[in-house]
Amino acid sequence: MNRTFDIEDLKRILREGAGGVSMLEGDVSDVSFEELGYDSLALLETASRIGREYGLKFEDTAFVDIETPDDLVQVVNAHLLDHSLHN
Repeated sequence: MNRTFDIEDLKRILREGAGGVSMLEGDVSDVSFEELGYDSLALLETASRIGREYGLKFEDTAFVDIETPDDLVQVVNAHLLDHSLHN
């Protein structure tokens, strides 16, 4: 089964991590995580949640250059594609 990860999946995971509270209303695809109030620790927790839910393992540097939700979605989808090709 090929799964994909989209901005709505990311919004859900970020809301869950924030106890249901989030600044992710409207189109935030290209808004920096910093502007949205998410720091590097929050992104690490998000990566961990995504990994558990989607069965992915990310290398330590996978999220270093992530600046926007769209960047993160692209990285996750690349890992999902790679995972499906090797399983």
